[in-house]
Amino acid sequence: MSGIFDGIKVADFTHFGIGPMTGRYLADHGATVVHVESATRPDSVRTSPPFRDGAVGLNRGGFFASLNTSKMGLSLNLKTERGVELAKKLAAWADVVVENFAPGVMVRMGLGYDDIIKVNPALVMISLTNLGQTGPYAGHPGTGTVAQAVAGLVHGMGWPDRGPVTPFGAIPDFVAPYFGALAVSAALDQRRRTGKGQYIDLSQFEISSWLIAPVILDRIANDREAVRMGNRDPHFTPHGAFPCQGDDRWLTIACTTDAEWQSLCQIMGRPELASDPSFATLKARQDNEDELERTISTWTRERSAHDTMHLLQRAGVPAGVVEDMAEIYQDPQLEHRQHFPLVDHPEIGPHRPQGHGVRFSETPSEIKRAPLVGEHNEEVIRGLLGLSEEEYVNLALERVIE
Repeated sequence: MSGIFDGIKVADFTHFGIGPMTGRYLADHGATVVHVESATRPDSVRTSPPFRDGAVGLNRGGFFASLNTSKMGLSLNLKTERGVELAKKLAAWADVVVENFAPGVMVRMGLGYDDIIKVNPALVMISLTNLGQTGPYAGHPGTGTVAQAVAGLVHGMGWPDRGPVTPFGAIPDFVAPYFGALAVSAALDQRRRTGKGQYIDLSQFEISSWLIAPVILDRIANDREAVRMGNRDPHFTPHGAFPCQGDDRWLTIACTTDAEWQSLCQIMGRPELASDPSFATLKARQDNEDELERTISTWTRERSAHDTMHLLQRAGVPAGVVEDMAEIYQDPQLEHRQHFPLVDHPEIGPHRPQGHGVRFSETPSEIKRAPLVGEHNEEVIRGLLGLSEEEYVNLALERVIE
C-alpha cells in the first residue's frame, strides 16, 4: 500500500528543525522529497550532536538522521548561478516547495514564490519562519525557543516564587511541522480541484500563541492573568510529580474528581483522608496542597514508580511514571505500536528514529533512513531533472554540486 502523499514531489530547501520535519512528514507518508544542501553549507543540524560513538561527521549525527528520514539528498551550491538554475529546475519538477530560511533569503537567491511560479504556475510553496513573512518584526532572527517566549508560553511555566522556565527543546519546532503538513495537504486538495497552486506563510509565533489559547482568552474575557503554578493545576488536586524508590525516580498523579481522590486514599491505606475536612473537597485540597503533597510523597517514596503506576491505574486513578530517555525506547506501549522503527544507516548503523502519532489503516507510513550528503545527486540531476551525463560531470567539475 502506498502512502497518502504517494506521487507528490517535494523540493525541500530546509535546515535544522521545523522545515526538515515538515518535509519528513511528507516523505514518510509517500512523497518523493529532495532535501537540498551542500557539503560546504550543510543543513545546520548535521553539525549538532549527538554523534554515533562520539565521532563527529556530517553523516553521523542522530539529530539529522531523525529529522530527515525517507528523503533523497542533493548537494547543490546555491551561491552559484548554475546552482540557482538547477534549483529552479527542481521547483519546476516539484508539486511542493518547502523552505525555512529567514524572510527574504529565498527572494534574494532568485527562488522566491514569484520567481518559481514562472516555471511552475501550479506550485504549492510553504515558508516556515519564526514570526512570519510580514509585519514589523518579521526580519528579527530567532528560533522556536524564542518564538515560544514571545508567544507567551514561557511566561506561565515555572514556580510561583521563581522566574519563568523555558521548556526543554523548542516546542514550536515540534508542533508547527504538523500544521505545515496539514496546510500543504489543504493547498494540494485545492489545487486538485482548481488547478491553482498557492503560497503558504507559516508563523511559529502565531502557532505558539494558539497553544495557549484558553489562557489568552481568560485574560481577554475575565481580565485574569495566568500565574506560574509549578506542577499544580487550578482544577485538579493532587496534581504533580511525586518521588519514588531509586535515584531520581518520579510518578505523576492527577486526581480529576473526588472519586479518584477517594480511591487514592484507599490505595495509600489512608481512607480517613477522604473525609478529612482538610482534603474532602477540591477547594480544601487546594488550600492545604503543601500538606497533601507531603502526605502523598511519604507514601510514594517507599514504592516502585512502575508498580505504583499500575496499581493506581487499575483503581481508575490517573498516574504515569516519569520515564527517562532509555525507558521511552523500551516502553511497551510505544514498542507495540512500533513508534521507533529500526532503520539501518551506512555510517551510524542501526538506529530508531521516532515515528508519527497517527496511523492510517489504508495508507500507512514507511520510515526509511535519512540521506548522506549528496547521496542522490546523480539520481536527482540525471534521473528526475533529465540532464545528460556530460552535464552532470561538468556540474561536479564546476562545484555546482559538491
